[in-house]
Amino acid sequence: MEYNYKELEDISEFLKVLAHPVRLCIVRGLLSNGGCNVSHMQNCLGVPQSTVSQHLQKLRTAGIIEGERRGFEIIYKVVDQRTAKLIDVLINKEGQ
Repeated sequence: MEYNYKELEDISEFLKVLAHPVRLCIVRGLLSNGGCNVSHMQNCLGVPQSTVSQHLQKLRTAGIIEGERRGFEIIYKVVDQRTAKLIDVLINKEGQ
């Protein structure tokens, strides 16, 4: 068997970023709603805004989400299609 170790390492890091219940909840919510701001996420999750912001930073750094400024707020949305497919398989369980 031949493995591209760098590619597997990148996938492993991607999965580590998603491997937190709050981040999974954020991503699932963004996919369901098409995007939203930090205040909306904070209200849905029931955690402090600073906690949401920390999780958003990890997701942004991994290239999973992006934010678009609209006036005084930033609307976040999922931009990584692997993430959408993975959430469908793991959480939404499409096809079952």
